[in-house]
Amino acid sequence: MDSRYADQNVIQHLLGEAQTWAFVGLGNHPRRTAYEQARLLQSRGRRIIPVHPAAETVLGEPGYASLSEVPEHLDVVAVYRRSEYAGESVDEAIAVGAGAVWLPLDVIDVAAARRAREAGLDVVMNRCPGVEWALRGPS
Repeated sequence: MDSRYADQNVIQHLLGEAQTWAFVGLGNHPRRTAYEQARLLQSRGRRIIPVHPAAETVLGEPGYASLSEVPEHLDVVAVYRRSEYAGESVDEAIAVGAGAVWLPLDVIDVAAARRAREAGLDVVMNRCPGVEWALRGPS
C-alpha cells in the first residue's frame, strides 16, 4: 500500500486539530472497535457523530442514518465498514464536503482513497486512531 495514506503529518494534524468526527458504522455495541475508538476520541474532547442505518444515539450523541443527514461540517469521516463497502462511504464523505477520511486497520480501498485525495480530502488508511494517538498524541 502507498505510504501517502499513512502520512505522519496528516495523522498528527487530524489527531490534533480535527474536532468533529463522524463514525460510519458506529452503533450501540460497546465491544466493537468503532465504539471503542469513538469513545476514546470523545474522551479526548472530540465530538463524535454516529452514522449507522439504525440512527441510534450512541455515547450520548444522536445518530444519523447517512452522512448526508448530518447537519454540520465533518472534519473527519472514520469508516468502520468492511473494505468492500468503504468506497460508498468515502464517496459520501466527498459529496458532503468532509475534510478527511480515515479508514482504520484492515479497511483498505485504494481506489476510494485516491478519489478522496483527488477531491481534496486528507486520507489516512489502514491505521488505528487509538494506536496513532498513543504513539504521538496531539500537538
